[in-house]
Amino acid sequence: MAQAIADAGGWLPFDRFMQLALYAPGLGYYANDSRKFGALPQSGSDFITAPELSPVFGELLALQVREALQVSGTHEVWEFGAGSGALAAQLLGALDALGVALQRYCIVDVSGSLRARQRERLAPWGERVQWLDSLPPAIEGVVVGNEVLDAMPVQLLQRSAGVWHERGVVLDAAGQLAWADRPTALRPPLEVAGTHDYLTEIHPQAEGFMRTLAAHLRRGAALLIDYGFPEAEYYHPQRDAGTLVCHRAHRVDDDPLADVGCKDITAHVNFTGAALAAQEAGLQVLGYTSQAHFLINCGLLSKLELMPLAGRAQAAKLIMEHEMGELFKVLALGAGGAPWVPLGFVQGDRTHRL
Repeated sequence: MAQAIADAGGWLPFDRFMQLALYAPGLGYYANDSRKFGALPQSGSDFITAPELSPVFGELLALQVREALQVSGTHEVWEFGAGSGALAAQLLGALDALGVALQRYCIVDVSGSLRARQRERLAPWGERVQWLDSLPPAIEGVVVGNEVLDAMPVQLLQRSAGVWHERGVVLDAAGQLAWADRPTALRPPLEVAGTHDYLTEIHPQAEGFMRTLAAHLRRGAALLIDYGFPEAEYYHPQRDAGTLVCHRAHRVDDDPLADVGCKDITAHVNFTGAALAAQEAGLQVLGYTSQAHFLINCGLLSKLELMPLAGRAQAAKLIMEHEMGELFKVLALGAGGAPWVPLGFVQGDRTHRL
């Protein structure tokens, strides 16, 4: 990191720092061999995602994927950032059980160590599962991304004494990583009311990803699940410390400059910005709702009734307001056909809030 700061003239923009901290070959958090995903810190994991929490997550998502495949007349699933491979295994197993004739399950993941784990886990599906390093000119199928956008580097903006600055990273006199702010013309997409000091994030890489997705997805749909807010909530005057956090051993901290490469760095998603970028690039916004509404619409409650108590308690966390139910949202996008209302959005759609 010291070399990167020196190469940048002594001041490294935070988005570049985050990119290196997470993805630098061999050293970044997602490029090393540490275990990331798991239910308990005793496993050596740092955080849990919905597929690790309960297999019912993938089983219900598979119903939405099946509908999207049928509506679009396509036969492929594309997953970005497949993590441990748990969601892919759940989707493949459920789609097989539903009799879906899936031709390919394509995974795009920048982490070589995670790819190796995915290959081992998904071996039962043989050559139907493929890993790609780049996107083809045209994708026809259903794209899935669970907790992908939150892992994309963000730029930090700090308003101090009424003046906006971009926050970057420098080396202090002792050679330690430290914050340094520079005046900037960059602004949040909404004016933040008040004159108080205010730290927040903007998401050019996530919005760039949405434009790239729109350029390649010719026919089909995309389902993106992540934690975040619509723009008006994201840039609320009271959210003056931003959303940037780190995860390690199932604990959260707010210091990305400590233990670089040993913990996850993440920011909540501005779903308005993501949806607008997709729409302006040609995709249709088919729906936006909470994870709780999405899973209930897909039939979670009837599944809970049939589950043993322990499994029911875990699956219920997917929709509990103080767990994943409200903070996590689902954004559905369509390409190459008339707009339609997906199963997961028939009740509780919040597109009007974006």
